[in-house]
Parts: sequence; C-alpha cells; structure tokens
Amino acid sequence: MAITWAQRLKRVFNIDIAVCKGCGGTVKVIASIEDPGVIKQILVHLERKAESKQFNPLPESRAPPQKGLFG
Repeated sequence: MAITWAQRLKRVFNIDIAVCKGCGGTVKVIASIEDPGVIKQILVHLERKAESKQFNPLPESRAPPQKGLFG
C-alpha cells in the first residue's frame, strides 16, 4: 500500500502537516500549485516582502515631555 506525501514527511522528517499548530485540529489540502511559473512568481513576491521587512527603521527616539515633571 502506498503512503501519502504527508505520511512520508511525518516518517522521514517528523513533520506532521496534518495537524494545525494553532488549534490542534485536522488540516486538509484545498489547493495544490504545480505550475513552475506561478510558483516562481509567489517565491519572488515572498522574497521581496521579506527584504522590505528587514530594513524597518524605528522612529527617531526623543526625551519624554518635561511638562508636569516638576510642576
């Protein structure tokens, strides 16, 4: 009997993709993207998104207002 790819991942890498990490419920595959062009577009988009988040400068720091401290 052949085993599913999810069962193979569990057996070889101990990754259980059939269980939701958030709630512990059962996960089911609702779509599968197999077109290499579409996969490349998605990966390029995710890389750009990750790069833009790497440089997220914080606003310039400043001292708190002095009003009310000694008054």
